Amino acid sequence: MSHLLSIIVILLLAIAAGLFLYTLFIAKRVEAGMPPEGRFITVMGNRLHYIEQGKGPTILLVHGLSGVAQHFGYSVIEQLARDYHVIAIDRPGSGYSVRHPRSSASLAVQADILGGLIDILRLEKPLLVGHSLGGAVALATALRYPEKARGLALVAPLTHLPGEVSPAFAALTIRWSWLRKLVAWTLATPLSIRKREKILGIVFGPEQPPADFGLRGGGLLGLRPSHFIAASSDLTALEQVLPQMQQQYPRLALPIAVLYGRQDRILNPQEQGQALVDIAPGTTLELIDGGHMLPLTQPEVTADFIRRAMDTAIQPRPSIAKVLDQTDHQLCSDDMPSPPQAAI
Repeated sequence: MSHLLSIIVILLLAIAAGLFLYTLFIAKRVEAGMPPEGRFITVMGNRLHYIEQGKGPTILLVHGLSGVAQHFGYSVIEQLARDYHVIAIDRPGSGYSVRHPRSSASLAVQADILGGLIDILRLEKPLLVGHSLGGAVALATALRYPEKARGLALVAPLTHLPGEVSPAFAALTIRWSWLRKLVAWTLATPLSIRKREKILGIVFGPEQPPADFGLRGGGLLGLRPSHFIAASSDLTALEQVLPQMQQQYPRLALPIAVLYGRQDRILNPQEQGQALVDIAPGTTLELIDGGHMLPLTQPEVTADFIRRAMDTAIQPRPSIAKVLDQTDHQLCSDDMPSPPQAAI
């Protein structure tokens, strides 16, 4: 019996070692074929990779869950850089950015890092553009540092904690750090390759991913174990802060534009986009035919949306402050409690 058990253990270790070597091979091959395109800066101990182009008013682009800066670099950056100073970052742990080992994936911490980046690069009140989970990061930044943002342009943003996780991201719901690393270095990469078509069908559907998404859109970078670890950390940390953020949206005092695809298979436009419009003053929602990955499937539409959001943000917006004053006055006159001031 003990002999059989030893054989099983040796066999399992051999399989794990084989999966580890395969994962390492894929990661090194991807990095060799797709080196960093931008620059690096250290913020709060996190080494951030960012792409910078153009001159003019600044637009700061923040990608979503399991994404990379190249999601915008596929075409959106080039279009916007004709008239604006554009910066797209790899969020901590994603792409070529490295999250400090003791740094949290909390939206509050990511907002602090984004605020620090704005200070270090001396960006003058950029328009914050967030896609998917990047939208939540942009909202967190606006709540914590309202003086540092000109406005928000949110593309298929995560604004409220979803009732359930999309099947495309189910593998990321690992709460134990040791298990997350084990899966990342053994099963995650081969399973991602095997289930690629199914996952992309959910993430991009009903639209088709660009044929060159893997290289030009940065998709292959997601095969590295570090990327899986960061994405899993991001996903499981949402419940720490996002519910508190939702209570604070009525206090946002800057223009917010939201773009959503009606057929989005990752996030519900009504439960996310419309829900933000209903409680955040100065927020507009634009619905178009399309799915979740609009920066890649409809880059021209996305760039035009961001341009219009910038035009609106540049204009004086006294109406927002007026609305907030009227809201506060109404709350007081009705003897209703003010929204809780939860810190994020």
